Amino acid sequence: MNPFKRSLSNPFFRFNNSKSTLLRSSIKNRSQTKETISSQNPIFSSMFSDPTLPVFTANSSSFSRVNTHFSYSLKQPKLTSKTQTLPKIRTFCVKKTSPNAELFASNDIPVVSTVSPPIQSSQPIDAGSSMRKPISLWPGMYHSPVTNALWEARSSMFEKSSDDKQDSQSELVAKTPSRSRTSIVYKFSSDYILREQYRNPWDEMRMGKLLEDLDALAGTISYKHCRNDDGATRPILLVTASVDKMVLKKPIRVDFDLKMSGAVTWVGRSSMEIQLEVTQSTPDSPHPSDSVALVANFTFVARDSKTGKSAPLNQILPETEHEKLLWKEAEERNKMRKKKRAEQKKDIYNGDEDRLNALLAEGRVFCDMPALADRDSILIRDTCHENSMMCQPQQRNIHGRIFGGFLMRKASELAFSNAYAFAGAAPCFLEVDHVDFFKPVDVGNFLRFKSCVLYTELENPAKPLINVEVVAHVTRPEQRSSEVSNKFYFTFTIRPEAMKEGLRIRNVVPATEEEARRVLERMECESSQ
Repeated sequence: MNPFKRSLSNPFFRFNNSKSTLLRSSIKNRSQTKETISSQNPIFSSMFSDPTLPVFTANSSSFSRVNTHFSYSLKQPKLTSKTQTLPKIRTFCVKKTSPNAELFASNDIPVVSTVSPPIQSSQPIDAGSSMRKPISLWPGMYHSPVTNALWEARSSMFEKSSDDKQDSQSELVAKTPSRSRTSIVYKFSSDYILREQYRNPWDEMRMGKLLEDLDALAGTISYKHCRNDDGATRPILLVTASVDKMVLKKPIRVDFDLKMSGAVTWVGRSSMEIQLEVTQSTPDSPHPSDSVALVANFTFVARDSKTGKSAPLNQILPETEHEKLLWKEAEERNKMRKKKRAEQKKDIYNGDEDRLNALLAEGRVFCDMPALADRDSILIRDTCHENSMMCQPQQRNIHGRIFGGFLMRKASELAFSNAYAFAGAAPCFLEVDHVDFFKPVDVGNFLRFKSCVLYTELENPAKPLINVEVVAHVTRPEQRSSEVSNKFYFTFTIRPEAMKEGLRIRNVVPATEEEARRVLERMECESSQ
């Protein structure tokens, strides 16, 4: 029965069917009815009528937090004037521990979601009990249990830092990579609710969600590295600067347990590189060496929280041979990034007019003689897709700006949609070619994502590659300005079974010199990697 249906026994809503007029009861009956309704809230009771409520929890060694999601089932409550029974509602909470306990006593951060047993007792709901700490410390509550756990861990570091009255900006120490190592375990095999958050319509992993978690984990590792021996984190801002090539080595399944781990591998003066690994053991790859599914390298930069200028970081002391090898590889990547920036300033395209003209040749045919254009090709501008959004406070990080992982997820999902519409079949994520974070995105910004298929690689007909570019613009209509804040580059492929059905992937050609330069730049970067 609909709980909001007007009851025939209610004198305020009794209708005369013959005359269609409202019959009013006596003053005595009217007062009794008011007392009954005020003592029981039928709408509130109906929304919380099911005593079995699904509960999400994200736990680490020093905290526990519960997020309640209510059942959609609505049942008609029995209204009485004597009692009002409501199920007990669990609110967000933090488990207090000893002040001397280390935040990361264990490097593993389990992510758990379960279903609570039926609740028998009843007690009033405190509307403010879920937010006892400043709201700036809980941005992760609007995201997955993974970001919940990671941001709560990072929030604990910030609280320790704010309680420490001494400015430890100049107190730099050298730390080993093992000191910052952190991992997260996804119990997909046994946790149905958690699995549902990461499943896409094809029963595969939502890669955008995984990219979001990777950025959150990298940020927590960076703060852990900056955490001194006394437990305090120096008052600096750590932001994602770039993400290097991230190749998917094997498909990630959503029905097997997954582990994500990483550590700081290289530190410069004010920047650091964090390497993350996603591993998953399946019946097809039981050996640990075959379980690595993805490797990602994030670069973070440090800024002084007061001046905004670059801030020095704790140095790193690699101990094992593997750690020394990772440091050497990261050092080479850092040199390559500096070389690339220097070449871009010199405008390397000035002496490469022949390659530009070759790229533009087919595009000119499309523009000037469309009837003679190659039917197996398509202009870049005809593959464009856009998406716009207002940046809400629910997507902010602990600095009050939009979480970089959220931007990566939105860009990844738009790139997937673009490749889907271009190919005519559901694409498979293959790699993140590169991500650049040029400018921070603030809460309240009007953000526009513009994507296009930049070029395709059709040398292997059984495994065509679709390279998608997504550019994020911070648009300010009141100032008539639009600035590029982020650039994302993704590569997708098509399943072999789809190619066997006669699917045809077109070649993409530029029509303007600016498009040709972008294509040439990405090809140069791909060849250098």
